[in-house]
Amino acid sequence: MSTATADGRGGSLAGRLTRAGVTDVARAERMLADAALLEVLPDAAAVLAPPLADVADPDQALLTLAKLAGAVRSSPAEQALLREILEQDDERRARLLAVAGASVALGDTLVAHPANLHVLADSEPALGVPVADVRAELLRAVGADPRAAVPVAAHGGREGTDAMRRAYRTRLLRVAAADLTSRDPLSRLPGVAAALADLAGAALEAALAVARADLDDHGAGVRLAVIGMGKGGGRELNYVSDVDVVYVAEPVDGVDESEALAVGARLAAGLARVCSTSSGEPALWPVDAALRPEGKDGPLVRTLASHKAYYERWAKTWEFQALLKARPLAGDAALGDEYVAMTQPFVWAAVQRDHFVEDSQAMRRRVEQHVPAAEADRQLKLGVGGLRDVEFTVQLLQLVHGRADDSIRSSSTLTALAALAAGGYVGREHAAQLAVCYRLLRVLEHRIQLYRMRRTHLMPTAEADLRRLARSIGMRAEGPDGLVDRWRTVRRDVRRLHEELFYRPLLPATAQLSAEEASLAPDAARARLAAIGYRDPAGSMRHIAALTEGVSRRAAIQRQLLPVMLGWFADGPDPDGGLLAFRRLSEELGTTHWYLKLLRDSGTVAQRLARVLSTSRYVADALTRSPESVTWLAEDSELEPRTHARLSAEADAVLTRAHERVPAVTALRGLRRRELARTAAADVLDVVTGTGASQSLTVAADVVLAGTLRVALWEARQARLLDEDPTRMLIVAMGRLGGREVGYSSDADVLFVHDPLPGVDAVLAQEFALSVATEVRALLGAVGPEPVLAVDADLRPEGRNGPLVRSFDSYAEYYARWSSPWESQALLRARPVAGDDGLAGRFVELVAPLRYPAGGIDAATVREVRRIKARVESERLPRGVDPARHLKLGRGGISDVEWTVQLLQLLHAHDVPDLRTTGTLDALGAAERAGLLDADDARVLADAWLLASRVRDANVLWSGRPEGAHADVLPHDRQALAGVARVMGYPAGSAGELEEDYLRTARRARAVVERVFYG
Repeated sequence: MSTATADGRGGSLAGRLTRAGVTDVARAERMLADAALLEVLPDAAAVLAPPLADVADPDQALLTLAKLAGAVRSSPAEQALLREILEQDDERRARLLAVAGASVALGDTLVAHPANLHVLADSEPALGVPVADVRAELLRAVGADPRAAVPVAAHGGREGTDAMRRAYRTRLLRVAAADLTSRDPLSRLPGVAAALADLAGAALEAALAVARADLDDHGAGVRLAVIGMGKGGGRELNYVSDVDVVYVAEPVDGVDESEALAVGARLAAGLARVCSTSSGEPALWPVDAALRPEGKDGPLVRTLASHKAYYERWAKTWEFQALLKARPLAGDAALGDEYVAMTQPFVWAAVQRDHFVEDSQAMRRRVEQHVPAAEADRQLKLGVGGLRDVEFTVQLLQLVHGRADDSIRSSSTLTALAALAAGGYVGREHAAQLAVCYRLLRVLEHRIQLYRMRRTHLMPTAEADLRRLARSIGMRAEGPDGLVDRWRTVRRDVRRLHEELFYRPLLPATAQLSAEEASLAPDAARARLAAIGYRDPAGSMRHIAALTEGVSRRAAIQRQLLPVMLGWFADGPDPDGGLLAFRRLSEELGTTHWYLKLLRDSGTVAQRLARVLSTSRYVADALTRSPESVTWLAEDSELEPRTHARLSAEADAVLTRAHERVPAVTALRGLRRRELARTAAADVLDVVTGTGASQSLTVAADVVLAGTLRVALWEARQARLLDEDPTRMLIVAMGRLGGREVGYSSDADVLFVHDPLPGVDAVLAQEFALSVATEVRALLGAVGPEPVLAVDADLRPEGRNGPLVRSFDSYAEYYARWSSPWESQALLRARPVAGDDGLAGRFVELVAPLRYPAGGIDAATVREVRRIKARVESERLPRGVDPARHLKLGRGGISDVEWTVQLLQLLHAHDVPDLRTTGTLDALGAAERAGLLDADDARVLADAWLLASRVRDANVLWSGRPEGAHADVLPHDRQALAGVARVMGYPAGSAGELEEDYLRTARRARAVVERVFYG
């Protein structure tokens, strides 16, 4: 029939073959016209063309069928069976075509042994068959009695070897047919892998029976057990893989141990030959005993006691990890069970070895590094995002957590992964994704190996191979490109999950705990709490019980977290407070889906959370008020200060949607509270350093002031039914706010300025401006759910006795006629922060001559500044406070440095433009560059100012109290001093060191102040 001729089923044969996926249509037509095939199936073209669409490689399937038809010519029964299979559109034909199109090797085996057609024709199950049945099948094939305590084959040597191999491949054909016809190969994978492992175990048993047949006494003097390791032990074997084993032997009564071991070694060597050396039938796979004690340098066979002695004294970390999959496969079952029972305690105690987790992680990296560069991007097994990433991840989690939880001790990767998810050790979504990825990688590995029954783990690169592979796993429509894209996506997903789970900081920390500590056993936990610094172990145990009791997933995850976090809390100055804060936070967030998952899975969050909760009551309170802020701890970028533009945009979005003033400003205050919390956490965690925290707090205050002024202006207009503001408004930041040096306890020092529009009545404008200023203070100072920002206008002209707000002209008149030296000094910090830009520029120009006077201040003014400073020191220092310990007003404190810098500015800023800055440190640097301070003096003053400011902030962070005079004093109380020291990054036990550092730094600064300021 020509390619243009219809085939009787609709369309030309060539067209139907092409649509079915045939690539060489001419050759396919020749196969369909093969005489032997036509003898079996006269209508071969019409019958076979449609089902070829479901075959991995239609060209190969047709070639195998033609060869098979020739092979059955000499057997009418086999020819009839082949005809029966091919004529019926049922599972039998599907199995035959699937095998013929997916595996050249199995097709050739079928051609060599066409009697195996019955395997594809009968309905006997291939998967889920009892291990004993598979074992009996292969033992009978070599003439051994499956019921015998020690089965011995009827024939040894080549005859027994070939019989075992034929029986093995018959069963293998059945497994492959079931695998290849599955509509969901990923779901069927565990059953296929288990069947292959069971078949390998049966082959080892039969091979051992053949090996016994070659010995005169059949090895009667020794009990030998073959222990499966690796994938064989885990019942997750590949089609073609080394079968890893360990041999254990014991002499029977009356036999010398050395003689028994010698016989055992001959049996083991004979077993390996039966499986892997050349014979009349192809070899199965290598039997690899390299995982035995001492590896290839050690004896092939050891006694149970010898194994135990080795594991007690010499075994390395990786050997215990390998033993996780140990399972008796063949030989003396009782001895095999004894071996496993002996090794399991070593497996689950291995985590307590020094650097166990780090060694496991290093081993994975070494495996990856040894992948040849040419293969790295094709490796399904060893490379980045490959099977080993999944297996190492699962095994490490098992070994770390399995000593206290036997539910996760499965030797099967997928079963263990499911158990880890059920126990809360891995997130359900992570486990599900990892399982799907693992299944796909294993199915790809299986299909690649099946084609020629060769041991390989490399993705093919040829178009034809990729097409066959895609079709074999149900991706016909996606084709080679779709398959490669999916594989690369899987690799990325596996690598990402591997890195998240395998390198968790919880793992090495958990590994360092004793079994009792890891399990939170009450007596051990109480003793541990007392030993590591908890002041109230009994109270802490109540918190632990509240968090971990019950069978909920939340309690299960807490049982993983707390053993480690208790130690992390103890690393802080207040472990009891940290644990209490953690309980409160967990009770607030425990029902959310992300909180515990974040703590368990993140590389940093749990440890960072423990640190901030046990170090800073301020941060603990802030996180409790805003629990979602815990997510910031995952990334430094989330803790870094927000820019003015970003916060302003957020504030604008809030105000654009707002309809009422109080909720609007409450939202603005909430924005500031959020930034206080962010900055405080970043401060404790050293994400911000130097003046970074002050800058962040300043930006938040600036944005809130600007937003609140906007609300107050709107409210004033509404109250007076005005369409526009009768006067321009300006808020000028003063003091630390003006210098962008805000601390956690700082108020907002400001001036209120207004400038009436042309033609507006001055009284109306003043009333309007006063209502706006009053409203700003009231809205930001009102008691409510968000922190207060106290707006202090005491630095205005005439201080508290003067009007709260003045017009620009009034400021100009006042400064021209009555301004005092202290006001000029205060104006050095003046910085417009909110309101009309034009008015801001005019105000800056207005005050410039006051704060940067031409020629500098005169000698009389210098004396006045010094007199006021001396008066402040004597009158404003709180009674009873040691001047050496007051951070703000004390000797060498903040005020000393700032007054010194400000005096230099008043004297020289008119001539030194760089001194025209509101920032203390900026002005210090400018003074040094201008030669007004030598470098050493500038450094001493800067160090003192920074240290005093840092201690002041640390007082608030430690105590959690931003209000009150305590923030301005270096603590006398040793516990408080220790807490402040830890906030500042000093190591434990450094309270005295902080005290000495501050007093020494302040003394040096005071000496400079005496010389530079007082002259």
